[in-house]
Amino acid sequence: MNELLSRVIASFYIPDRYERLKIILLTLTFLFVIAAYTIIYDLKHSIFMSVVGKEYVPWAKVASMIVLVPAILFYSLLVDKLRRYQLLYFYSILYGIFGLMCAYIIGHPTIGLLNTDSSPWRIFGWVYYFFVEGFSPFVLSVFWAFSNSISSPESAKKNYGILVCGSKAGGMLSAGFACWFLALRDASGHRIFSDVLNHQILMIVFSSFVIVVPFIVHSLMRKVPESYLHGYEAVYKFEKEKKKEETTDERMGLLSGLMMVFQRPYILGIFGMLFFYEVLNTILSYQRLGVVQSASNSVSDISVELYKQMFTMHFIGFFISLIGTKNLMQWLGEKTCLILIPITSGILLFYFWMTYTPFSLLLVFVTLKSLNYAFATPVRESLYIPTVKEVKFKSKSWIDAFGSKMARTFGSSFNILIDKIGSTMHFSLNGLMFLGIIVSWVATAFWLGNRYAKAIKKGEVIGS
Repeated sequence: MNELLSRVIASFYIPDRYERLKIILLTLTFLFVIAAYTIIYDLKHSIFMSVVGKEYVPWAKVASMIVLVPAILFYSLLVDKLRRYQLLYFYSILYGIFGLMCAYIIGHPTIGLLNTDSSPWRIFGWVYYFFVEGFSPFVLSVFWAFSNSISSPESAKKNYGILVCGSKAGGMLSAGFACWFLALRDASGHRIFSDVLNHQILMIVFSSFVIVVPFIVHSLMRKVPESYLHGYEAVYKFEKEKKKEETTDERMGLLSGLMMVFQRPYILGIFGMLFFYEVLNTILSYQRLGVVQSASNSVSDISVELYKQMFTMHFIGFFISLIGTKNLMQWLGEKTCLILIPITSGILLFYFWMTYTPFSLLLVFVTLKSLNYAFATPVRESLYIPTVKEVKFKSKSWIDAFGSKMARTFGSSFNILIDKIGSTMHFSLNGLMFLGIIVSWVATAFWLGNRYAKAIKKGEVIGS
């Protein structure tokens, strides 16, 4: 056992001093990003269900797709104005400040949680939900875009597992803290803090985590030599030549990222990899919320149960990334890893479909999310490495925001349909939906893996 552990630890050692420093600081950045995201990811559900109502969750997912479009257009404008690391500065600070504002509003007697009358007309619940939904495309996605722009394909294979491992540690830290904090009770068995104060403190912790991010990235840009920040050399040379020839009037428009998604089959394939996962995640997530809410008596009870699931997800993901992610990416290559993602997901869904119990639902949901964050995400993100800046930042923002929201809208529409037709058709409709998604997912992964291998072999720049 000790020998195996020693080998695992040794496999993570990076001999080059500056490459090691770069990966350490990237990992530390990702740790705080995921620690922050873990705090608010399921708070959006507990707070929204308490303020607006569970039955409106599918509608919130649909509405978020529309609401975030202006935000993406603004982001596309910033991509042309700011440097890649400055984008991460901007959105981290923005979310930190807005998080503190939400902490204050949660305690308001009529707008916040003190008002226990759920209603679809309570605007704060919707605004808070959209705020959290934007974290993935405007903080998490920007981190990955930044990381992809300074990493080579070989570096991604060797080191993205380290990044994910660090992020899982951050997720366990924040989920574990939230569970412990929300469960604090006095000698008589009553909670020490009220539901309102509990959630205000968690929002302050979230803001503290996310505001740390710019300081770490600044340290990375200052201490790591520029030669270690080139990333994929073919893309670096192409971007350098393009910058010499480019004028302000020649810059691509605000919709260029979206246009490239549909013009380039490779980018559309990346969209497909995310789309299929998000549809399944949305369907399973909504069904598990019903299980959680029926077993809870207060908003804090709901949050505790959701944080327990998040802790379990990060715990499983930590060991997947520690033992499996790096080794699988190096041993099997991008193509085989891409195909493994839908096949493994299909096996999990088949188990849920055959058993169809609340326990199997929660087990499959948590395991599927663990696999996505610990394995599927670094594999999918490495696909951006041989692409130009417009794809890494603009197209990626449309895929991670509008694309994922489109998938959630599709999944939410399915959930709305399920609610209307009743429980008798759940089994058959779920089975048909799962089968269609997995078959399409496998086909997309197979084609995309071949295209990636061809581009790397030929030194091709995708989107040039």
